[in-house]
Amino acid sequence: MLNWRRDPDYETRMMQYEQGRLQQEKGKLQHEQGKLQHEQWMKQLENDILRVRKDTEQIKKETEQLRQENARLRQLNAKTQSLLSCVDQLCFPPEFNSNPQPSTGPDCRPSSP
Repeated sequence: MLNWRRDPDYETRMMQYEQGRLQQEKGKLQHEQGKLQHEQWMKQLENDILRVRKDTEQIKKETEQLRQENARLRQLNAKTQSLLSCVDQLCFPPEFNSNPQPSTGPDCRPSSP
């Protein structure tokens, strides 16, 4: 029979080995979680970029619509100003004055030669 004695440090080494293995597993899990978080972050960035591009296009469309509306309103304003000018000329001719004109009624004497 062999004289077999148990190694007194065996249990300590086995615990250290198991702890090291668990730390490695924990590190792998943390690494995988980090990768997943990074992937989610990248997807969120891509979605944000797409949303910003879409919003930018919408703003460009709305800006163009507003420019066209402004041009239409400027034309309408010019027409309105022209019509107002015509109304002023027809209703208030230049000879119309708020100061009364000297009367040339029957009480005036004809000028002598």
